[in-house]
Amino acid sequence: MNDLEGLTPEQIEKISKARERVIDSIGKNMDLYGITLSIGHLYGYMYFNQGPVTLDELSKTMGMSKTSMSTGVRTLLDLKMIDKVWGRGTRKDLFTTVPDWHQNFSDYFSIKWRKAVEGNMISLGKSLAEINDMKKEYSDDSKLMQLLNTDEEKITESINYYRWLLKLIESFENGKIFEFIPKEES
Repeated sequence: MNDLEGLTPEQIEKISKARERVIDSIGKNMDLYGITLSIGHLYGYMYFNQGPVTLDELSKTMGMSKTSMSTGVRTLLDLKMIDKVWGRGTRKDLFTTVPDWHQNFSDYFSIKWRKAVEGNMISLGKSLAEINDMKKEYSDDSKLMQLLNTDEEKITESINYYRWLLKLIESFENGKIFEFIPKEES
């Protein structure tokens, strides 16, 4: 059902203008985090929709191809910002937003940060192993040993940082972050 049904054209225009401003703001905000403006607008539209929508409805409303909508929806699903839901009497996939912005933020950064941290930890581990191999092979070269020890300290500092960052990610994932910085409720 159209939530604007029964309103006057003036009321519809005013509500639409206010919503479009918020949708644009959502798009710009998500763009700061590396999500395209159009996917941000897609989430914003879905956020204001009064129920689940199909790709066809999204494509028509947004004026974008079904392929672009499918890509955008897949991105939002991967980021856990929308859910695929069941709809009685329809064979088409239906999608709805996860309206908890705190959780959306937590999920987004957890997914992105964890992937980056794990990749960086693997690289640091490889470098540390190579340094240790060189320390064994060239143990009699004091100048090289000094350089290797300094590099080992720097890599260990980096590993300690990434371990801390993993704890921060876990606090987002398990919700403990909100014990330190509570959500603002209306």
